Amino acid sequence: MVKLWQGESAQWRVELETGGEGTALSLHTGAQGRVLIVNLGGEPTAETARRAAAKAVKTLRGLEAASAVLDAAPAVKALGPEGPAALAQGAELACYRQPSWKEEPDKPFALYLAGAEGPEAEAALREAQAVTRWVCFARDLVNCPANLLTPQDMAQRMAEAAGKQGVEVEILDETQTRALGMGAFHAVGDSAAHPPRLIVLRWRGGKEDTPPIALVGKGVCCDTGGYCLKTAAGLKGTRGDMAGGAAVCGALLALAENRVPVNAVAVIPAVENRLSRDSFLPGDVIRSMSGRTIQVNNTDAEGRLILADGVTYALQKEGASRVVDIATLTGACVAALGFTTAGLVTNDEGLFLALMNAAQRAGEQYWRLPDFPEYRRMIDSPVADLCNQSNDGCGAITAGLFIGAFAGDTPWVHLDIAGTAWVDRPRWEYQVPGATGAGVTTLYQLCRGLADAQ
Repeated sequence: MVKLWQGESAQWRVELETGGEGTALSLHTGAQGRVLIVNLGGEPTAETARRAAAKAVKTLRGLEAASAVLDAAPAVKALGPEGPAALAQGAELACYRQPSWKEEPDKPFALYLAGAEGPEAEAALREAQAVTRWVCFARDLVNCPANLLTPQDMAQRMAEAAGKQGVEVEILDETQTRALGMGAFHAVGDSAAHPPRLIVLRWRGGKEDTPPIALVGKGVCCDTGGYCLKTAAGLKGTRGDMAGGAAVCGALLALAENRVPVNAVAVIPAVENRLSRDSFLPGDVIRSMSGRTIQVNNTDAEGRLILADGVTYALQKEGASRVVDIATLTGACVAALGFTTAGLVTNDEGLFLALMNAAQRAGEQYWRLPDFPEYRRMIDSPVADLCNQSNDGCGAITAGLFIGAFAGDTPWVHLDIAGTAWVDRPRWEYQVPGATGAGVTTLYQLCRGLADAQ
């Protein structure tokens, strides 16, 4: 855990410099004591500041330092108030540790910030720390083993956290969701002994008559693949299939803590996809909440089924004016873009540009995938309105377009974070092995930007 204080007394001093080619480190011991110099590169950005602070903190912790003072003045000069905020976020994320169920001593690390005084810098720091806190909350949820995070468990943890931030919470049980006709949601959720839950979190920070933006996150707490059973290697990562749900929860709670003047709703269909005598099968035809029928080609393509009903709920029951869905959806996206970049499909240029601007501020990477008419025909079915799996490849694109069919003409963006939600080997300095909290900051910045535009 990183503690951020103003002050000068610490074991190490971290100084920033610019003009190099990348994030380089050098250690010195002299009259000023022990000094770690970090080079930000030629043209500093918020992202290079995040990475530099993370690299510095990891280095010092490796040297068993308990405290350091970071001179934020160069970051303030180059980036304004955003500079120290990025430094703080990078340092805190780098010090994150997975929840553990064994006894081991905690080694706290105190980071003092110097040169970041003043009301603007302090306000930026408070905002960034709130966002970072909920990124870590999302990481905690994704890192939690499936046996300790059933749909009911996840609903309870999210509700408790939301209640402390003044967020309105509604948890719909299986009787309520069945009455709404959420057949796609139940096709997946009824396969498990732990019943499904629809988690709805509402932040009403904007004008009363302004419709909300909906953040719809995939919440599959355990994914065996159903009768299209995953391999043993595939089953090892089953607990992380609710990272989209964790992301939208984290983003909404960050909006609430920072009192952002926007109306937003998080809709999280939470299920387990298991094997039972009542599990759905390839070839089944199911009816979604929208009334559209779906032919099941693959029971391991379950995330798009629950998101179809989640999007419909957001439109029909919450009156959303825009929809963003986010999910660890396809291995095809990982194959195409790897572990640093998430896939994106959209039907609206304005929302796409707002999302990309938010991603730039967040330091996350997204790549837009094409949506030509021939891709849409790949999810046609001879016996139903849609198939839940492509009949001719292009899995990441067609999965997104399947969800988009339920958004209709409403401005919509789909984010596939299958490759970025979890890393065994960190790609960026502020990541650690395990959950990354992907999407939280981008979704927060998107809603914040839409609030500023209202």
